[in-house]
Amino acid sequence: MKKSLAEFLGTFWLVLGGCGSAVLAAAFPNVGIGLLGVAMAFGLTVLTIAYALGHISGAHLNPAVTIGLWAGGRIGFKDVLPYIISQILGAIAAAAVLYVIATGNGSSIGNFAANGYGEHSPGGYNMNSAMITELVMTFMFLIIILGATDKRAPKGFAGIAIGLALTLIHLISIPVTNTSVNPARSISQAVFVGDWALSQLWLFIVFPILGALIAGFVYRFFNSEESLD
Repeated sequence: MKKSLAEFLGTFWLVLGGCGSAVLAAAFPNVGIGLLGVAMAFGLTVLTIAYALGHISGAHLNPAVTIGLWAGGRIGFKDVLPYIISQILGAIAAAAVLYVIATGNGSSIGNFAANGYGEHSPGGYNMNSAMITELVMTFMFLIIILGATDKRAPKGFAGIAIGLALTLIHLISIPVTNTSVNPARSISQAVFVGDWALSQLWLFIVFPILGALIAGFVYRFFNSEESLD
């Protein structure tokens, strides 16, 4: 229960901080934070929660991360479903709070920082570009997470490495898909946008999970006895 609550709160903070910065502050008149600010906001949410709640649940904040860590042999299968449910619920709760805030001045939510491709990609990138982006970015994210949290890695720095990695991922991929690498984050925004966001949601569930699975198995290979011979 404590781990699930930590994942709920952590994912709540990720979506509220990251998507909130995109919806409320990215293009705010005169002082908008832009792409760089949104990318930093996502990284900062992970960095802060990693140190606040990482010692309780590991601060996965992301179904793809949970599945990737399972594939990498870091967590047991029994933890996977409770973590994912808590992450999705936390993300939706944050999106609900953000919806109330964003509509408080009488405006519509617009695209609500939802992930998309084709005409719903910020840069007009097609479905193939979105697939490759989400798979590769999530793969690298998991490689960094698995490496930074390895028992052989320097202690106390994992949160910094992971937070900076997520910032870099957003700097690369916001123009392509608005950056998912996190099915919970994608689900939460799509629920409120509906329509096109729900119809394209499958890509932002399947390809981050696929990238995470591949990364988990690759990192497990790095740690296998055969790889050390």
